[in-house]
Amino acid sequence: MEKTLELKAEDLKALFGENDRYLEKMERELNILLINRDGVLKVIGDEVNVEHGIAMMKQLISTSGRSGIEEQKMDYAIELSKDQNEERLSELDKDIICHTMLGKPVKPKTLGQKHYVDAMKKDMITFGIGPAGTGKTYLAMAMAITAFKNNEVSKIILTRPAIEAGEKLGFLPGDLQSKVDPYLRPLYDALYQIMGAENFQKNMEKGLIEVAPLAYMRGRTLEDAYIILDEAQNTSPAQMKMFLTRIGFGSKVVITGDATQKDLPKDMPSGLDVAVKILKKIDGISICELSGKDVVRHPLVQKIVNAYDAYEEKKNNKGR
Repeated sequence: MEKTLELKAEDLKALFGENDRYLEKMERELNILLINRDGVLKVIGDEVNVEHGIAMMKQLISTSGRSGIEEQKMDYAIELSKDQNEERLSELDKDIICHTMLGKPVKPKTLGQKHYVDAMKKDMITFGIGPAGTGKTYLAMAMAITAFKNNEVSKIILTRPAIEAGEKLGFLPGDLQSKVDPYLRPLYDALYQIMGAENFQKNMEKGLIEVAPLAYMRGRTLEDAYIILDEAQNTSPAQMKMFLTRIGFGSKVVITGDATQKDLPKDMPSGLDVAVKILKKIDGISICELSGKDVVRHPLVQKIVNAYDAYEEKKNNKGR
């Protein structure tokens, strides 16, 4: 089957990518042939592939905006097209949470991320569980900063368990704050990008933004705050219970973690795993599971995540 699509020069350039690398990827992944003749694009292949290829390209062009088409967006559009679901790509452009200091919009880039953002808007407590690169912490941070700027909460509290990833805190130089700062660095990085270092420092000095290890939460009641617990897979069940029972009126809570990257002792269950089992049927609590399809870092990260998932599945099947 052969169909044609008339496109502007700038749309063709965005669609094909630098040195036609997107064109080759679309041909290979969607099993179609693309021929450009003076702004008229011929799409040749099986009827189903051609129809979905054209629908996908129209969606990409309509949502490309000023930023063009990023590689992650192209890869995700191809995945949706394979599932015959490319029409849903337009849903992702409607939900801008905020802008970074450089003016870049922060928004969900996959349907899994959109579900996660919707859950944070709707429920008091949201669990975001998934592999590295799925935007769990970054999107939660964007939601927290937006709520703070809109006066929906009076402060932001960011916390992490200070668990050694194969290294010992005692060997690090400096006082306790110096020792735990490396564990909190990813939270600082996201804050700087979205809020700016100067605004962050001002609000930190006023006590309106707090970044602290999880142990510092004991004995407190956290009211009228947006609270993010990051790396929750490294909490013990007792720590998780302690954290969840700190939550007061007017607060929103996001708990993020990657169940495949625990640094706990082998005989200790993860507080994240236990909490998900216990709380999954309670109203007002959302549990969002992101997957390799939601990875928005370099495409190679997605391949690494998928390779490890396949390895773990194979190992588990052998053990049965």
